[in-house]
Amino acid sequence: MPLLFGVVLLDMIGFGIVIPILPFLSPTLGADKLDIAMIIASYAVCAGLCGPFWGRLSDRIGRKPVIMICMTGAAACYGLLAMASELWMIYAARAGAGLMAGNLGVASAMMADLTGSGERARGMGLIGAAFGLGLVLGPVIGGLLSADGSFLVPCLFAGGMSLLAVAAAAFFLRESLPPAHRAEQRAERDAAPAESTWALLRRTRSRLLLTQFVLHTASVSAFTYLFPLWVGDLLAWGPHEVGIVFGIQGAIMATSQGLLMGPLVRLAGEIPLLRSCAGLFLLGLAIAVAAGGMTAMLASVFVGLTGATLCMPVLQSLTSRRTPAALRGRMMGAAASASAWGRVLGPLLAGVLLTHFGYRTAWLCFAAVVAVYFCWTLVQPREDDHPHPA
Repeated sequence: MPLLFGVVLLDMIGFGIVIPILPFLSPTLGADKLDIAMIIASYAVCAGLCGPFWGRLSDRIGRKPVIMICMTGAAACYGLLAMASELWMIYAARAGAGLMAGNLGVASAMMADLTGSGERARGMGLIGAAFGLGLVLGPVIGGLLSADGSFLVPCLFAGGMSLLAVAAAAFFLRESLPPAHRAEQRAERDAAPAESTWALLRRTRSRLLLTQFVLHTASVSAFTYLFPLWVGDLLAWGPHEVGIVFGIQGAIMATSQGLLMGPLVRLAGEIPLLRSCAGLFLLGLAIAVAAGGMTAMLASVFVGLTGATLCMPVLQSLTSRRTPAALRGRMMGAAASASAWGRVLGPLLAGVLLTHFGYRTAWLCFAAVVAVYFCWTLVQPREDDHPHPA
């Protein structure tokens, strides 16, 4: 588990570096606000298409080689982004990175392999903590390296971090699904009637659950799309200031997921915790709707994204516990794909709303989306709760 945490952390640092850069790099090549949303969406579309493929492949050849393939592809795409001299090259680089974005689903499947049901949410919290620490270090590094207005160095640095993660995985990460286990699971899959992913979701009562991955990530990605533009237009902030804010938020994410997730699940249970955190996410968006100055704008991002941070490990834990071990990679890949489609819808919808109606309407729309998500948590059956004894 610590080794998996370290590998994911290195990869996420590279991912985090480009977050404060893209909204400012793209306009230098002629992009407008809608183009920025489309660039973000191009990554997510490709990730949504390929997520189930990477999950199924990891069930067949193991988790470790798939993680290494994806990180190598990501490094190549960061290199293309560094060399971008025309707008289409940014689109190509981000679409290519999306095609290789199988790591989160496969790493989640690996964590599910390594943990029992009682520790599953804590394990998923460690994956989230690695993501959060990547968002601490990545945006800060990206903001500092781009302080002189150059985007070449931070993009190359991001690629270097992904290659470092590949090396760490190759030398230190142990396969969680060895050949003997893969053979057993392959026999189990072959003995079962063939079924589509949609049928599997119905059999495991997961259709509405995966819908929440879409709603959750659509709202989070809209938040991270709108915030840099919002503070850029209203406060005249640049990538350095945005990087610092995302870095602070990443520290909150890492602390809450890495240290607090286990105790909170043991104290409250998964479903009550999910309800509370979805409510906190909704509160952050409500603050954004009413915000009129820097204090409220910062409060909205820290309150909203802190709540959103703690939702994802619980959703992943619920999904993995509903899924037979032989199909775990496939299901976690489907969850990662659902998240990716949310990252398509969120920035696109936010971009359209922002272009035609302004920031307040965009924030209000996503507050309504999270309200639907919150209402779903209120009607979850008691058998889906999973409190653990202290």
